Amino acid sequence: MNFSGVSDKSFIGKALRYPLRLIPCDAQMIILQGLLRGKRWIVGSSNHGCWLGSYEYSKQKAFSAAIKPGDVVYDLGANVGFYSLLASVIVGPEGHVFSFEPVPRNLTFLRKHLELNRVINCSVMEVACSYSDGTAKFDLGPNSSMGHLTGDSQNAIIVRTIALDSMITSGLISPPNVIKCDIEGGEYDALRGASEILIKHSPTIFLATHGREVHERCCTLLTELHYQLTPIDDLPINQTSEILATRQQP
Repeated sequence: MNFSGVSDKSFIGKALRYPLRLIPCDAQMIILQGLLRGKRWIVGSSNHGCWLGSYEYSKQKAFSAAIKPGDVVYDLGANVGFYSLLASVIVGPEGHVFSFEPVPRNLTFLRKHLELNRVINCSVMEVACSYSDGTAKFDLGPNSSMGHLTGDSQNAIIVRTIALDSMITSGLISPPNVIKCDIEGGEYDALRGASEILIKHSPTIFLATHGREVHERCCTLLTELHYQLTPIDDLPINQTSEILATRQQP
């Protein structure tokens, strides 16, 4: 059931959510449904939809359907680890997940969730994905899920940046079968830094774009690389921000 799909503006939505306020932030809950059913989750790490199992319901179903046992999955913008944990279950012991996340608070919860669930097929990469290797300012944003690379900000920290292509070239990570990319406006630069991967390995991409210009640039780049773009929701491709991209061989 998609609990998260019940509007928090409706009477039923408010009634369902009210008891959730009483749960301590440090409580460890058992995830109630989906492929992560039975896994453990820290309540205060993210929204309640994660342990209810209904977080981004349609997107997690599409994401799960695209992954096979033995796959290598990149989670760009892993946040506190919901999709990394989900991918780790599906790829199984023969596959691997690489979780990319630069925010210290998120990294703490990400590692705790992996430890709580005894995940051994996931590697945490404490970096931000971009078009080059180096360092950059990172604005932590108004909450833990909205941080982004920035040119200047009083609320910024310095993070290490990497281009995925260079990590492959150096042999630090294996090529991906699936990439999830949700990095609050840095999507185009991350894809640009992975262009050789996209050409040589044709991974399936789950892309969340932030901002019209970034969306258009990402769509143009992926189309030029012979990717077919499909909205995950019911909106037209020029209006959606959630895209499933699969590569058609030229």
